[in-house]
Amino acid sequence: MRLVLIGLVAGFFSALFGVGGGIVIVPLLLLLCAWDARQATATSLAAIGVTAVSGVIAYAIHGDVRVGYAALVGVPAAVSVAGATALQQRLRTRTIELLFAAFLVGLAIWLLLK
Repeated sequence: MRLVLIGLVAGFFSALFGVGGGIVIVPLLLLLCAWDARQATATSLAAIGVTAVSGVIAYAIHGDVRVGYAALVGVPAAVSVAGATALQQRLRTRTIELLFAAFLVGLAIWLLLK
């Protein structure tokens, strides 16, 4: 049941703000399900694939999808996943959690000051 609720929250925020995977799913899996950071990240990436297809269809119906720009962002992102995954496998779980927390705090500060 927790996973279904996490999915609902992630889908809602994904459609509303364009976020849902790492920023919503990972923290909720860590906090509510006590998952390891690697498992949470991997599961989040898999869920993002499903969420992305649904989101693209919904936005495409409204004519909001710019395929060329999506490819310019998506293809390099897909390539960088291999390197980031290799790096993550070499880091301690606690280090991953602290880096993620620092990323979220930095993002929050940037948004507040913007």
